[in-house]
Amino acid sequence: MSEQNKAVVLKFIEAMGASDGATAATCLAPDAFTRAMGFSKVAGVRHHDTIIGTIEAFKKLLPTGLRPEIRSVTAAEDRVVVEFVGHATTCEGKPYNNEYCMVFTLADGRIKQVHEYFCTLLAEDVLLPLLEQMADEIPPS
Repeated sequence: MSEQNKAVVLKFIEAMGASDGATAATCLAPDAFTRAMGFSKVAGVRHHDTIIGTIEAFKKLLPTGLRPEIRSVTAAEDRVVVEFVGHATTCEGKPYNNEYCMVFTLADGRIKQVHEYFCTLLAEDVLLPLLEQMADEIPPS
């Protein structure tokens, strides 16, 4: 089961990096949610439709894609932990290179929840203004 869960998570990260919401959706349970850890404006819980909407918005926001560079993957039972670096350039030409650790919990072969650890300050400074401009394109959480 661990190897199957690992494959689902890596497919999700690849889809996220390519701004492919349709493929990412196949990896998520209908009641899936992410919790961006921290205390900045980008921290908090996002539910299924917002997750997919945000991934789709990356097409405009990060036209180069996130280009995740996987550093490590650990899988055991229903949990998969992935450390990676995202390498992107925003639609305004700014670099966005953030480091991530995501802890995935899966059930029945689909992602149920994700705890995301990343530099929320960098995301707030670089991505939040762009996300706010696109707010009408992303379903509320």
